[in-house]
Amino acid sequence: MSPASLDKPLTLALSKGRIFDETMPLLAAAGVEVAESPESSRKLILPTSSPDLQLIIVRASDVPTYVQYGAADFGIAGKDVLYEHAAQHPGGLYQPIDLNIARCRLCVAVRRGFDYEAAVHQGSRLRVATKYVQAAREHFAAKGVYVDIIKLYGSMELAPLVGLADAIVDLVSTGGTLKANNLVAVEEVAQISSRLIVNQASLKTRAAKLQPLLDAFAQASQAQA
Repeated sequence: MSPASLDKPLTLALSKGRIFDETMPLLAAAGVEVAESPESSRKLILPTSSPDLQLIIVRASDVPTYVQYGAADFGIAGKDVLYEHAAQHPGGLYQPIDLNIARCRLCVAVRRGFDYEAAVHQGSRLRVATKYVQAAREHFAAKGVYVDIIKLYGSMELAPLVGLADAIVDLVSTGGTLKANNLVAVEEVAQISSRLIVNQASLKTRAAKLQPLLDAFAQASQAQA
């Protein structure tokens, strides 16, 4: 890392939506304000009230990639996204803090009336629609169940309704979307929350700027627990 790059603002990678919204109070607790919202602004790089920090807005699934390759010094991503990223890029990220924000559950869900208990037994086979491929494979492998994974990126609830899959593995917050589509959660795969992730080179070379923010995030997150 060149001396000039050390003088640049730190870059925090965030995704739109719930993670962005729930990160704002943590930044405020660290004395940092963000004047613009990614929902109303077309900008992908957002300045902050601190000359030492800027935000970049990327897809949730891309946050770990930007951090791992040094395009962002640190970022915030859900445990679900980090689990899938780690399966393809092991050992590339430092995850010092569970921020206790954007909490939800990764669950198996099926069409109401589907006999899940009868379908899931040692040696059985199931068609599962999900974008959380690694988590789904490991969950069912632990049960001795073979799965045919159908990777989808959205409208997951539709898959069991039209016969594309027997079950889905997806995030569940309130359960309202499942209920509206006549689905029920039948099993929890994991508890999900968002974590602070840090580029390891930045942690070594930019510690003077980075560590105070990490400490502030850690302190603010304890209040969320």
